[in-house]
Amino acid sequence: MSNSLLKNLTIKRFHQGLLNKEFSVFEVAKEFFSYIKQEDKKINAYLSLNEESSLKQAKKLDSVLAKSKEFHFLTGVPLAVKDNILIEGLPATAASRILENYIASYDATVIRKLKEAGAIFIGKTNLDEFAMGSSTENSAFKKTYNPFDLERVPGGSSGGSAAAVAAHLAVAALGSDTGGSIRQPAAFCGAVGLKPTYGSVSRYGLIAMASSLDQIGPITKTVEDAAILFEAIAGYDEFDATSVDYNFKFTAFNLAEVRNLKIGIPKEYFIEGLDKKVVQGIEEVISKFKNLKIKFKEISLPYTKYALSVYYIIMPAEVSANLARYDGIRYGRKTDSPFNDLTDLYMKNRGEGFGLETKRRILLGSFVLSTGYYEAYYTKAQKVRQLIKNDFDEAFKEVDVILTPVTPTVAFKIGEKSNDPLQMYLSDIFTIPANLAGLPAISIPVRQYCLNNDNKQKELPVGFQLIGKHFHEVDILNLGQFYEKN
Repeated sequence: MSNSLLKNLTIKRFHQGLLNKEFSVFEVAKEFFSYIKQEDKKINAYLSLNEESSLKQAKKLDSVLAKSKEFHFLTGVPLAVKDNILIEGLPATAASRILENYIASYDATVIRKLKEAGAIFIGKTNLDEFAMGSSTENSAFKKTYNPFDLERVPGGSSGGSAAAVAAHLAVAALGSDTGGSIRQPAAFCGAVGLKPTYGSVSRYGLIAMASSLDQIGPITKTVEDAAILFEAIAGYDEFDATSVDYNFKFTAFNLAEVRNLKIGIPKEYFIEGLDKKVVQGIEEVISKFKNLKIKFKEISLPYTKYALSVYYIIMPAEVSANLARYDGIRYGRKTDSPFNDLTDLYMKNRGEGFGLETKRRILLGSFVLSTGYYEAYYTKAQKVRQLIKNDFDEAFKEVDVILTPVTPTVAFKIGEKSNDPLQMYLSDIFTIPANLAGLPAISIPVRQYCLNNDNKQKELPVGFQLIGKHFHEVDILNLGQFYEKN
């Protein structure tokens, strides 16, 4: 088997290859590990590999498939998983020193569902610590590099998953999205990234960052693959009280239905300061959709300008509450330094275990929740969050889908924004509103971006975003497939 096959593998192509007996699960899995060991030295997409278990599982699947003519789309598919999603028996570090020795004791619900479908988990991918960042530079263990330009970031916080898919180190991957952490790295790496409707996918087994915003979703090479993965992980879970009984079924798109969709263009998203490449990319997408007879309408989302400020009040508040459990006493890393009393131990465990950005957000969150500031900041932010949601509700009375940029710029250089948190936070300015409103949104490459055999493709990817109504993933996925196929 050659590396060129790995570079052409999508979930659908892999499934067809198994059906046609072109290769075995074991052959593909073995080739992936060989390729990862060769290529990931430059990219650092993975924090840990699951080679022995994966190859054993591959052999078992081949034995079963030898007697089967029909099997699940995901059977045998090599998937990468962001290292804040639990897989029983494997490390779950969230890229933090405080969890560097933690081994998951149970499967996240999405993992259980994918295991039932026969997927193989080849490794855990790098991220910004506890998913806090937009560049995957905040990991406690290593920086991940953009496969299209090793001097640039892959985006974050699911940068490892996006880089793994873009560099053909996995067929597809899982990430998590709190303010754009699937869509932004997908855009930077020329991949497809879907943030589902809040509640459509169980968060049980996801290491929590901000519970009212977090959502697990797929990063893939095609929109069709995103739909296949989403179907497998969507649905109600008794272990997640916020999950909804949502039965998404992947079907081939209906051309007539797609052409009946109306796309809204929000004037607030096309602001000064957008990178020229991003502007050109979005204009190209709009032009293509218009040529395909899709109707457009300009809309207004006036409270969008407050989304970033609202997010950076609500998110740190939830972070400070969720990360209070990591004390190094019940579980997690414990300091080797001498301590005087329990308070001293607690402070040293957390002080040494958490990185700078995580500490920054814990402190900010503790401040906005403190006496005298709760009403002034947190309560007010929640009220404006409702206004942002109301904006979308009004817009969706006139249009079916909203089209925007994913990011203001293409992938920026390593270290370019590390010392300026505000500039880093602005990377998510176009993705955050969908999280605040709980809406489904997908990042799709403006055109097909594919690394050449030497991984020297220098054209930096640009993504566009489609935002849909609650639980209307079918609209954005169908429209995305329509764009890809034309």
